[in-house]
Amino acid sequence: MKTKQKPERFIDEEGKRVDGRRPDEIRPIHIESGVLNRADGSCYIELGDNKIMTAVYGPREVHPRHLAEPDRAIVRYKYNMASFSVSERKRPGPGRRDREISKVSKEALESAIFLEKYPNSVIDVFVEIIESAAGTRATSLTAASVACADAGIPMRDLIASCASGKVDDTIVLDVNEVEDNYGQADLPIAIMPKTEEITLLQMDGNLTRNEFEKAIKLAKKGCHQLYEKQKQALKNKYGGN
Repeated sequence: MKTKQKPERFIDEEGKRVDGRRPDEIRPIHIESGVLNRADGSCYIELGDNKIMTAVYGPREVHPRHLAEPDRAIVRYKYNMASFSVSERKRPGPGRRDREISKVSKEALESAIFLEKYPNSVIDVFVEIIESAAGTRATSLTAASVACADAGIPMRDLIASCASGKVDDTIVLDVNEVEDNYGQADLPIAIMPKTEEITLLQMDGNLTRNEFEKAIKLAKKGCHQLYEKQKQALKNKYGGN
């Protein structure tokens, strides 16, 4: 995606979006696990022009110790956009948006982890957005889940996360940057694909009930596509069919 201006139309006469995709197509996906030697688990993901690195440390002892929970592990999730990740340089350090994304992502990830297996410990998840092109909260959560699996942390299932949206009164999968900036709605979700249990659901914009149900169904379709790529990335590192 080169242009950042609002197009006259988001979907042309042939049913193609501004980046050439059909409404139900996800952007190209690349996932690699175990890319950082000094982390317990790690993942690098590209979704379209998004480029994100995730590292996991733990379970390990909590510092400061008063934060420890005697019956379970705690998760600390830090989402950070590098200053150079967007076209207009971002001020260094976490902002309000970063803290909000960290909170909801932590809660979504916790749903999948058997926290009770590691009392008095912490799992630290660090997410660094190297290049941002819409959908980074969902994409980073997908990567964080792979990094946790790479670290050997027991999980009910991987978490796969994707967004759907609305442009030109049409529900589309995996909104790109222009669609995110100027579209009518954006709906990121996260699920555990085996059961389709939703662990994150947010919405910006307005959808009718029928549109909402279609957007959820389409986002789940994207999550399942990501899930296959997640499993393949882990198989590529550890082998297996």
